[in-house]
Amino acid sequence: MLFQDSLGAQSAISVSALSLYLKELLETNDILQNIWVHGEVSNCKIYPSGHCYFTLKEGDAQLPCVFFKQARLRTAAPNLRDGMALAVNGRISFYERDGKLQFYVDAVMSLGEGALFRKFEQLKARLEAEGLFDSERKRPLPDQPTTIGIVTSLQAAALRDMLRTLRNRYPLTQVILAPALVQGAEAPASIANALDRLNEHGEAEVIIVGRGGGSIEELWAFNEEVVARAIARSRIAVISGVGHETDFTIADFVADHRASTPTAAATAAVPDIADWQADIEEKQQVLTDLMLEQIEDRKAQLAYAMRDLQRANPQSTIVQRRQQLDECTERLQTYMQHIISLRTERLRGVSLQLHSLSPLLTIARGYAVVRQQRDQTVVTSTRQVQAGDMLTIQVQDGQIEAVVRPSGAEI
Repeated sequence: MLFQDSLGAQSAISVSALSLYLKELLETNDILQNIWVHGEVSNCKIYPSGHCYFTLKEGDAQLPCVFFKQARLRTAAPNLRDGMALAVNGRISFYERDGKLQFYVDAVMSLGEGALFRKFEQLKARLEAEGLFDSERKRPLPDQPTTIGIVTSLQAAALRDMLRTLRNRYPLTQVILAPALVQGAEAPASIANALDRLNEHGEAEVIIVGRGGGSIEELWAFNEEVVARAIARSRIAVISGVGHETDFTIADFVADHRASTPTAAATAAVPDIADWQADIEEKQQVLTDLMLEQIEDRKAQLAYAMRDLQRANPQSTIVQRRQQLDECTERLQTYMQHIISLRTERLRGVSLQLHSLSPLLTIARGYAVVRQQRDQTVVTSTRQVQAGDMLTIQVQDGQIEAVVRPSGAEI
């Protein structure tokens, strides 16, 4: 913008000066400093600070609004949400940092529900009556999908988030991308066609339909009946991941699984390989502990068996028996020596007795011992011999053979 100075020459002013000029221009207008405006709430966000930011829309026109915490508490304002029809009272000023007009709300009055919200509720009620939201028709998600289909925009940041999540959690899966418009008048048909193409292709085991957050108008494609019908007729389980945690669309109710964000949808679609690794490590540790426990038990059993074996070892028995044998041998030898000594003494005594009774002593005194030659029987009587018997006569220095003659025979 150009201004003329006092000399009539044109000169440029700074952005800050122009911003300050606009701010003063708006804030000095009595009408704009206390005005009621009505419209439909969109893109409503309440921050941890308690301040609420939303857009008030009507047709193609929109007005950024700020509702500070102090004003909300002071007026006991209702909880704002997308789709509400509101009348707001406040003032208009220029926010220099962002370079935009803002409506600073001092009070709100609910006018019921806006046109978009009524359209949303009407379609939701009709599809629910048809049974499209029934839990019985919801299909379980595959535990370990090898192929995942994704319906979203190629330019969407949500696509990068989903691919990164899938790659980090489960790099074994493959992705088939079905590009689609996710915003605008042509988006509903584009999303439905992408879903149909993935079903015709047939390789995907689960499909993610998603896009990042936005206003109710930006997410409206996922509230259209054509998208709901495409999800319902899909032969492949569908996960919806549209917007942020607080955003709900018709697609969420029809889908087999609703995720709060596109990243959450990717998380729900695949297992976490890190959990597998942790589970494997845990089972490995349990197995290791069991093996060590078994090894210790076997060691103890082996030690017991070795002690039993040592006790049952024949070598120790042999050594023991050898010692017992030596002791027995020694005792036997002692006993035998004792017996021999006794018997020797007894034999000596008997020998002496026998010697004293020996016929040799008698013979030595001049006597003789007569025996039958045939059987060495001692002849002590004449009745023991007959004529012709051969006799042996034992004398001191030898034997004499003799023949018995008949009585009265001549020599």
